[in-house]
Parts: sequence; C-alpha cells; structure tokens
Amino acid sequence: MTEGPRRGRRPGRPDTRAEILVAARNAFAEQGFAGTTIRAIANAAGVDTALVHHYFGSKDDLFVAALEAPVDPREVISAAVAGQPEQAGEALVRAFLSVWDDPGLQPGLLALVRRVLEPGGDRLVRDGFVPVVLVPIGEQLGLDRPSLRMPLVASQVIGLILARYVVRLEPVASLHPEVLVGIYGPTIQRYLTGELPPG
Repeated sequence: MTEGPRRGRRPGRPDTRAEILVAARNAFAEQGFAGTTIRAIANAAGVDTALVHHYFGSKDDLFVAALEAPVDPREVISAAVAGQPEQAGEALVRAFLSVWDDPGLQPGLLALVRRVLEPGGDRLVRDGFVPVVLVPIGEQLGLDRPSLRMPLVASQVIGLILARYVVRLEPVASLHPEVLVGIYGPTIQRYLTGELPPG
C-alpha cells in the first residue's frame, strides 16, 4: 500500500518551497492554469496541499510566484490603472517601461521572457497570465468585454517588450520612454475603452 504525501516539510529537504515552484511551473506549462490543481502540484512536489497554501496562499498567487517575476504584475498594473480609465492606456505603458527600464529588475524580467519562449511557455501567457492577471484588471476597470480587450492590450505590450528589450529593434530600443508612451498609449487606450467591432 502506497503512502500519500507527507504532511509538512520533509525531513532533510530545506528547499521544499523551491520544489513546489518547480512542480507548479511544470504543471502550469503542461496543463494550463485551468487544468492545474493545487493537489496535483502538491503530489508532484511530494508535500501536503496545506503546505502549498501555507507558502503561496491561493492558486492565483502560486501562479504569479511560479513566473518568478521580480515584481508582482498585478500590483504594477493595478496601481497604473487606479486613476481614470480614460487615462489608463498611457499610464499602463509608462508603468511597464518604468519597470523594464529598471536595471535592477531587467535581468529577472528577461529571464521570465526566456522561460515563456521555452516549450510550453506559451501556456503560461495564454492560459495563465491573461486570465489570472490581465482580465481581472479589465473587470476592475469596469470594461465591457474584458476577455477581448485585455488580450489585445497584451498583444501590444508583449510586442513592445520583445522589440525594445529582447530583440533591441531600433529605433524602438533607444527611444525615450515618454515618446513610446505617446506612441503606444493611444492604441492601448483604444483597446481598453474605444469602440470595437462586434463579435
């Protein structure tokens, strides 16, 4: 008869938290956010589900932790759009650029992009980041059709990040942040609050 996962920290294994994160990252990449359960992650890490909750709280919090981003994107985006929805486009671009231009944060953010580009990493964005981080922000803003609008926002922001920080495409890579805010802000604003075709 096989034993179930041990409760609490396993003897001689001080890296239990890290092992849970590895199990979570693998599960989210393979099964997507909706198809992954805390119980499955706990089983893969060889711990009790209560220990997963102890370290990470909710499934949403575990997903964000598994991204290993140097900042919590929910906090950055929520703060950026906390003002008027009509000004959220420029505020959002400005917030993303300020985080990415921070030399202390950029290495961790680039490492996150590399993980997303690995096999299965697309699910971290499609099945995790968009529904867990972005769509709730759209709901917070009271937007109509947030499940359409927020992926459109993501398409612009991801493109900007890849062009400026990964590919270093000129002149995008060298433009002053406020110039990029002026270029990208109105487009993202249209995605957030502008009229969209039906469908």
